[in-house]
Amino acid sequence: MSKLEGNVRWQSKMLLTEHQEQYESRNDAKPAGQATPEELKMIRDYVLLPHLLTILQNSLEEVQHSTNVMKKVFAALTQLIMNRVTKDMYQVKRELSRRNIKILNDEQADMVVYHRFVCRGYEDRFGMVREVMRSEISVRLTNYISEIAALLKDYGK
Repeated sequence: MSKLEGNVRWQSKMLLTEHQEQYESRNDAKPAGQATPEELKMIRDYVLLPHLLTILQNSLEEVQHSTNVMKKVFAALTQLIMNRVTKDMYQVKRELSRRNIKILNDEQADMVVYHRFVCRGYEDRFGMVREVMRSEISVRLTNYISEIAALLKDYGK
């Protein structure tokens, strides 16, 4: 029993809000090196964007070898999307490096692609099912196309 337990004044336990927030954040905090949800999204982007870039590169080569009348337009739009993806990849890599997160290697097991990463000394695995990767890439590609379509629509006005 401490000296304060018998004292009636200390039974009310009044705390300032900032002290309460600090106390709660200290109890809710993850271990020191564990990745936050935002960092896991960046790791996901780091994994997905190179695949998207490969798909776009294959598509560009296919369009360039076609006899389509609009192949120059398709090639230019594909190149524009590739530039945006490359820019996003660079930003994700830079931010991961700034946060001291390193993605090491990948391995496949039962239709799941795992990537090992080290986040501030804490080593973990990030896994994605191949179908989820395909759908995420499809959503990303749709978003990039929508951005360019909006730019073209604004340009046409």
